[in-house]
Amino acid sequence: MRTANAAWMLGLVALIPLAEAAGQATGQPSFNAPYRAFNRFEFGGSLSFPDYDQGPALEGMYRFASREFDVGLRGGILFRDAPAEEAFLAGVEARYRVITHSVSFPLDGALIFGGGLAIDGASQFFFPVGLSLGRRLNVENSDVSIVPYAQPTLVIWNRGVAGQRDTELEFSLGIGGDFRLSQAFDLRVSLGFGDAFDGLSVSAVWLR
Repeated sequence: MRTANAAWMLGLVALIPLAEAAGQATGQPSFNAPYRAFNRFEFGGSLSFPDYDQGPALEGMYRFASREFDVGLRGGILFRDAPAEEAFLAGVEARYRVITHSVSFPLDGALIFGGGLAIDGASQFFFPVGLSLGRRLNVENSDVSIVPYAQPTLVIWNRGVAGQRDTELEFSLGIGGDFRLSQAFDLRVSLGFGDAFDGLSVSAVWLR
């Protein structure tokens, strides 16, 4: 049923253009592979360099399994030129596997969705929904594996402007790779492309 129901999702994703990119629920260029890498939970840190005259951003993250879903919590701080302008970040996201590779379609896919905010005196809210597509590549006779993936994402972005709330609908494209260096450690790199939140994110994650 997952494969059958994925056809309309793929059609929708094909309509998503490469435009302004907002990555994770906290607005950083950090994206998700379509796989759950852990058995019970994972934790780690992420360093992001958003390419819009701000940053870097430093975040901690924790993800756990919940039946078919896995749920991630993340929070941190976005540094700016003036200390008083630093933004505090918090968000939650979920991943649900919707596509399993087959002879007719070579990629695995997962639906990624969540919500979060950035607070810097005012507040910005992010509500991303995306589809991550990729495939695990194993290194023979080794614990090492690589998951290259792409994650087109639709983002609702609500922010305060001149004392008023402004809501925008934006699109993003994330390209990434998860590098399994041992049974207990992942190194993850992702790039976002666009005008608003494009940039680089690097994460170190311990798996349990």
